[in-house]
Amino acid sequence: MMTLVLAMVWHRRGQAVTLALLALLAVAAAVAAPAYLVAADRAVAAGQIATASTGELTLTVRATQDNQTREGPGDDFADLGGTLIALPGFTYYYSAETPTVGLEKTDRYPSRLVFRQDVCAHVRIVAGRCLFGEGDALLGEQTAKRYGLAPGDDVTLSAATMDTSGGTPRFTAAGRPKTLIVAGVYRAVRPAETYWGRQGYFVGGPEIGSGEPVFTTAMTLPATDRTTTSMAIDGIAAPGTLDIGRLDALRTELNQLDRAAADLDQTLQIETDIPRLLDRIDEGRAAARLLVPVLAVPLVLLACFSIHLTVGYGTQGRQSELAVVALRGARWWSRWWLATGESLIAVLAGALLGCLAGQLLTNAVTAVRFPGVGQTADWSSLRYAPVAALIALLAAVAAQRRQLTRQVAGLLRRTTAPAGRAPFGEAVLLVLALLAGGQLFLTHGSLTGIGLFAPAFVLLTLALLVSRALLPLLGRAAARALHRGRLGPALAGLQLTRRPGAARLFALLVAAAAVAGYAGCAVDTAVRGRDTQARLSAGAERVLTVEPVSGRQLLAAVRAADPERRWAMAAAQISSGGEHPVPGLAVDTERLARVAIWPAGAPSVTAVANRLRPERVTPTEVAGPALAADVTSSVGRLRLTVTVSSVAGEAVADLGELRQGRSTYRTQPDVCRAGCRINSLEISATGRDRVAGRLVLRGLGNQWLVSERGKLSEAPEGITLDVDLAPEYAETVRLRPAGVPDPLPVAYAGEAPVAITGLADEPVPVAGVVALPAVPSLGRDAFLVDLGYVGLLGSGTGSVPRAQVWLSAAAPADAVERLTAEGLTFADDTGAAAIRARLDRQGPALSLGFYLLAAGLATLLGVGALVLTVTVDRGRRTEDLVALRAQGLRRGPAGQATFWTYPVLVTAAVVTGVLVALVGWWVTGWALPLAGVHPPDLPLPGSPRAGVLLWWTAAILLPYLLAAVLGGRDLRRRIG
Repeated sequence: MMTLVLAMVWHRRGQAVTLALLALLAVAAAVAAPAYLVAADRAVAAGQIATASTGELTLTVRATQDNQTREGPGDDFADLGGTLIALPGFTYYYSAETPTVGLEKTDRYPSRLVFRQDVCAHVRIVAGRCLFGEGDALLGEQTAKRYGLAPGDDVTLSAATMDTSGGTPRFTAAGRPKTLIVAGVYRAVRPAETYWGRQGYFVGGPEIGSGEPVFTTAMTLPATDRTTTSMAIDGIAAPGTLDIGRLDALRTELNQLDRAAADLDQTLQIETDIPRLLDRIDEGRAAARLLVPVLAVPLVLLACFSIHLTVGYGTQGRQSELAVVALRGARWWSRWWLATGESLIAVLAGALLGCLAGQLLTNAVTAVRFPGVGQTADWSSLRYAPVAALIALLAAVAAQRRQLTRQVAGLLRRTTAPAGRAPFGEAVLLVLALLAGGQLFLTHGSLTGIGLFAPAFVLLTLALLVSRALLPLLGRAAARALHRGRLGPALAGLQLTRRPGAARLFALLVAAAAVAGYAGCAVDTAVRGRDTQARLSAGAERVLTVEPVSGRQLLAAVRAADPERRWAMAAAQISSGGEHPVPGLAVDTERLARVAIWPAGAPSVTAVANRLRPERVTPTEVAGPALAADVTSSVGRLRLTVTVSSVAGEAVADLGELRQGRSTYRTQPDVCRAGCRINSLEISATGRDRVAGRLVLRGLGNQWLVSERGKLSEAPEGITLDVDLAPEYAETVRLRPAGVPDPLPVAYAGEAPVAITGLADEPVPVAGVVALPAVPSLGRDAFLVDLGYVGLLGSGTGSVPRAQVWLSAAAPADAVERLTAEGLTFADDTGAAAIRARLDRQGPALSLGFYLLAAGLATLLGVGALVLTVTVDRGRRTEDLVALRAQGLRRGPAGQATFWTYPVLVTAAVVTGVLVALVGWWVTGWALPLAGVHPPDLPLPGSPRAGVLLWWTAAILLPYLLAAVLGGRDLRRRIG
């Protein structure tokens, strides 16, 4: 019996090979999904590690020693901390620092006297030498330039202590002064280098210092009187330390580290963002584990369907043989083996090869997709191969059940009755599609439970239903063609609609095209989404984050570096404040159109910029270096302060308490050495009793607006200001430059804020003038405002929050150098390309590579089923057409019937399948997490581009047409 079955296989070896290849593809599809997930897990981890921030690659142990009370770990810190964080693969650097005064000409902040291990290897010595002995010091380049210091000079520093008795924190000297020798002058070449850890040495600003610590040796600090000493050990992860294979072990070690620190010394503090990196890796992997099954499930179902169809189709071609076996009264097991053995041998051989082929195919794809971090020697996905092989064999047996039970007369019949009621399987699939789609909708897109399979059930159900409805239409068209005498198209259509299994073949091709089309929809939508997300999240092609700086400095520096307004724009992120704060973006609107990436569907960027800055404001300028005010006061006990700014910074100049009568008050702020402008005037009262009086201000400009506690009027002799202030309530009168619109115009996405609090002494009312779909870099709930107006409205000397410089694609190669020459220091350099690179390394982007693989496998399954169908049909169709030729059918119509049957079939199936994919995408695609981990609230595209979908359809159709044309040519050659 086995010999006979093998002879049957050999006799129809073409069909057997095709069926084996289909089984190979089916099992390979089942193996490919878990194999790809293993590789994607590794790639997600590698991508996140490669783009991790400094805090996510470092581990810091801190402690503070109070040198006056001796509280803290003291000299034991190095031993305690070193023992605590002795994790393998980290390089450790010890540092200690103390606050001092005596170098900077201000008491608003101290100078940081720092010892850091190996500091000379990570800075550039621009003058002098590196540190050597006790008493040596390294000064920052700008600090040395500002105070005229050079190598060999002396600087005297004293320990600093904070004095808050006057309300405003001041730093005063405490302890014996320490004289240091300037050994050299340094420049921080890479302030963001991982070596510097989380110490923030080079962060400067008006309120925190110059951003250039004084570095010294390990011997100097113990020889210096200190108030407090901040100590730290920074563990820097060496390349390869965060190995993909030991991330779980690292998380365990960090948890143990926290517990050990609490037990060892309560004063020790451990700081690290490594757990956040590990969480992000887990989130990326979770997204991949959602996305891959979405298309793996329909692919596996399609594979089973293809085996079921092709085996059944091949068995139909052997019905006459099975009829003879049944007619001769063969026993049921002989009949069963003769009916199924040929198919089972081919399917089993293909399944065995498919186990290996699926793994090797995935290995090859991931080696290209994830070079260096993809699939290695992990063959764990092969555990799914026996299950896939068993399912393939069961599908093959189920496809032949009718031939095993039918009577001889039924087996000898060459045509089948038209389909009546819907088969049970289609009804079950429809119910599953409704249940899965309903759960997906009710859970707002949560891919859990049966909702994870919603795309699979929807695609296959639509493919079966559309195929069931479309084939009768083709049959009617063929009948009409026959009545009109068009024999070629009529015969081609009748062959499609009246052949046994034609409906299932058409449904399989539609389903295969739908799976491939759905993959194309997902990939193109995700690519567009990542591009939109990267561009709108950045706001510009390149974004430089500036160390704390005043708004005046930021605007002046950017305008000086790019006087032609072509490639740079100053920007700052602010907030509306209040109970429900709304993020805002303040920009130099004169450059908005040239630099910003503008959201699609928004009004013209030029029109928006014009509405945000309807008029120019010309503040009062001071030539410098002296600031003078001629004031006539009707009363005493009033104090006048002036906020001034220049490219050198911003300052509050206190002109002192005003005397009754007319007097001139002078001061020389440092920022006014080369000229400055007056941003605001402020009058406050001293003493305890209410003060009411009149002031006449001269020499401070004439264009001012006054706050609610004052009354302003113009007179020939100057500005006349009536004030009424209660000192006990700290009431003040503030004047700001006139010309700033009131209320302040803003463009907004979502809901416009009513006012901005924290910008000035009083909430600044705003008016939404333009609605946007999204604000660049902030999203769909934010506002946009002019930075110049914000700077004029702002009070105090605080630096601009989140100061940035946006660069366009036209920025020159030396843009950073030009901006640095204007006094800006940068803490970060990112932009659309950098954000896109990070998104491309997250789980959603990496998992979509499987969609391309699935599209290829689905197309191969469909082509294989088509080839087998053509092979099985070839004999019977040749007999039929030769008989018709003998009855007088002309060569032309016969050729049309042979050559165009299958091309028409596959073209209709592929186009229908892509349309089914579009409907399936509309129903379920919105739930796929394509936008990355924690995506910002941005208007991302939800559908593929029409042009891309057209060429994707053509790419799917091409292999089908090739197989169909070759099959048609072979059939035409056979009938002559």
